[in-house]
Amino acid sequence: MYRVVASRAFRAGAPQKAFGCWFNLSRSAHTLPFATLEADEISGSKPGEVYNLVQGKWTGSSNWSTLLDPLNGEQFIRIAEVGEKEIQPYVESLSKCPKHGLHNPFKSPERYLLYGDISTKAAHMLSLPKVSNFFTRLIQRVSPKSYQQALSEVQVTQKFLENFCGDQVRFLARSFAVPGNHLGQQSHGYRWPYGPVAIITPFNFPLEIPLLQLMGALYMGNKPILKVDSKVSIVMEQMIRLLHYCGLPVEDVDFINSDGKTMNKLLMEANPRMTLFTGSSRVAEKLAVDLKGRVKLEDAGFDWKILGPDVNEVDYVSWVCDQDAYACSGQKCSAQSVLFMHENWSSTSLLSKMKDLADRRKLEDLTVGPVLTFTTEAMLEHMNKLLKVPGSKLLFGGEELKNHSIPSIYGALKPTAVFVPLEEILKDGNYELVTREIFGPFQIVTEYKQDQLPLVLNALERMHAHLTAAVVSNDPLFLQEVIGNTVNGTTYAGLRARTTGAPQNHWWVK
Repeated sequence: MYRVVASRAFRAGAPQKAFGCWFNLSRSAHTLPFATLEADEISGSKPGEVYNLVQGKWTGSSNWSTLLDPLNGEQFIRIAEVGEKEIQPYVESLSKCPKHGLHNPFKSPERYLLYGDISTKAAHMLSLPKVSNFFTRLIQRVSPKSYQQALSEVQVTQKFLENFCGDQVRFLARSFAVPGNHLGQQSHGYRWPYGPVAIITPFNFPLEIPLLQLMGALYMGNKPILKVDSKVSIVMEQMIRLLHYCGLPVEDVDFINSDGKTMNKLLMEANPRMTLFTGSSRVAEKLAVDLKGRVKLEDAGFDWKILGPDVNEVDYVSWVCDQDAYACSGQKCSAQSVLFMHENWSSTSLLSKMKDLADRRKLEDLTVGPVLTFTTEAMLEHMNKLLKVPGSKLLFGGEELKNHSIPSIYGALKPTAVFVPLEEILKDGNYELVTREIFGPFQIVTEYKQDQLPLVLNALERMHAHLTAAVVSNDPLFLQEVIGNTVNGTTYAGLRARTTGAPQNHWWVK
């Protein structure tokens, strides 16, 4: 059983010229026709370079910043970072797009078909093993996760593009008509673009999040400027080059690398009609004020899972708990942050199985890896504060990874779980501490008794970042009680419920 309470919604975009050639497998075995680098060759001695795209031209910058390899600290990628004095071409580029967009139902409707063709060709490209492996390895280089996790991101993106092949883009723009009051009168509703728009995306899904949001923007006739977190922007830079190879008009998308201050100034001066932001709640709140509400947000999520009173499939549920909490080293906005366990589960092997699964994760295969937004010290400090709460205890983890060369600016923590009693969580002095989101391999576990469900629901009501949640139960009355008294962006319910789903209803593995 699966329920979507609310969903991401952002549509913007534009096209022009058709594409005339497919990927030629007879080309050099070492080179892809769109790529400017080899993912496995990026290193301190052969750094990759990331450029900007504005008004149809790839450009450098007066300032090049350098990224450290998350696994060994080498300076392995150079990024052309746009400064505050260099934003004018981007402002001018957005200003050239009218409010009615680059296409709409009455203007250049052939562009809907063009984008169907682009999607067809891009989906085909990503289905080719060599191309799929290229993006999988590139994701691993900048946002280290297991090969299967990175590959799943590529596969979800490829399936998304397949969904909008052929006529599907213009079907996405389907309108409606309502009869009027008298002969000759009708009301028509159309999907209309915003025109100039901006998209800002985080580091944890370097391909999936920006590509899905970018293409949704383009399909509907908008002109987007895309900013991806600089730590991972090399992935989308290469993806945009692939899209150009598949027929994307080079003037339809601008791509910028900059710090937050520069991007904020650009937004203030360019004044896009809508901005889509995925990232921290602190930045989201600032943008909401600065942009006077012309912003769509997906910010933080302290995501909860409730195990109901009906105990079933302990092996499977423990595996899903491990996946939800620790896949991608917990660096998913939908990662399991807190587990509310009914007392009936306490007498099972659930926690011991979760510990065994967590212990299997290792740096060698990137089933656990660098944490890019929290240091090891910060995570351990948070853990120690939690352990001072009466009745709290460390279930497993709580140590730095062994034998690693992860630079100190990043985190290196074993998958960790801390038990905190439910009554202590609810206390005013503890609640804010316990519900602090740690974007890493870290979760809170607690237990509730049969008559304590109201306390659990109270804890959920007090949370402020309602992104994803899971209710693991096949008891219809229990499901009705919990779902009817909670709200989330997405709630998964049933025995297979999890917090980390995906746009294609894809079941993550590894």
